[in-house]
Amino acid sequence: MRITGTGLPLVTPFDDGDVDHGRLADLVGWVEARGVDFIVPCGSNSEAPMLSDEERAAVVETVCEAASVPVMAGTGTPGYGPTLELTERAADAGAEGALVVTPFYFDHDQAALEAYYRDLADEASIPIYLYSVPAYTDKRLDPRTVGRLAEHPNVAGMKDSSGDIDAFYRTLDRVGDAEFDLFVGSGGVYATALDAGAAGGVLALANVAPDLSSAIYERHRAGDREAAHALNDAGRDLNRAVTATYGIPGLKAAMRSRGAPAGGLRSPHQPVDDEAAEDLAAMVESALAPLESAE
Repeated sequence: MRITGTGLPLVTPFDDGDVDHGRLADLVGWVEARGVDFIVPCGSNSEAPMLSDEERAAVVETVCEAASVPVMAGTGTPGYGPTLELTERAADAGAEGALVVTPFYFDHDQAALEAYYRDLADEASIPIYLYSVPAYTDKRLDPRTVGRLAEHPNVAGMKDSSGDIDAFYRTLDRVGDAEFDLFVGSGGVYATALDAGAAGGVLALANVAPDLSSAIYERHRAGDREAAHALNDAGRDLNRAVTATYGIPGLKAAMRSRGAPAGGLRSPHQPVDDEAAEDLAAMVESALAPLESAE
């Protein structure tokens, strides 16, 4: 199955520090009802680095059971063995693909990263999607590396969260005619990436504004680029607030302002204060205004 359109790194609701699987299933329904095309559990905004491998596998299973759209499970870890095991457990749960972050902590060169992904793609029973997020890993996948990996029949695409549109274009050039879907991971440049030829996005913003994020993609696909960019502009401040400014605590606060079952946080994350929560709620209202006025 080819995965395209608007996806999101689904947040993980917690209750007193434990994964709240009931809320998690409800959240899948909440974002699906607002138009997302696929779901990514255990991505960066899922607080996945603070989940045990067993918890990650259980989160993916809950999402797969609840979802009617494709699931691209985040399975990357610093090591090859655990990543392959999580990938196979995601496949058993029903995930259609695995999003694998570049191995972090140690400083691996491009040759090591290429070998890692090739070996994983050789063994994995579901398609592998590369994930480059240098802000968290201090390592980006070079467009030339991506171009070579795109030739592998089981490397299906990549999420690029670098925010570097020039590198995005260069990666598309290197991919060429391969069946390889390049997704943008930065909501602030979603429409611009679609202009460049992105297959879609995996956006933190889509947790709180799945309807807005999906509308950007749909307007663009319908040929109305001006409307797509206008909607993207409307959500830019909110996107920055729930990523760079307040991070996951702000994202969950913004979601709760819409009634989404975001749940609590896992320590060391701490809730935003009341003033920040009010600011976030106002930004949500402002971001959604153009979408609501068009209905």
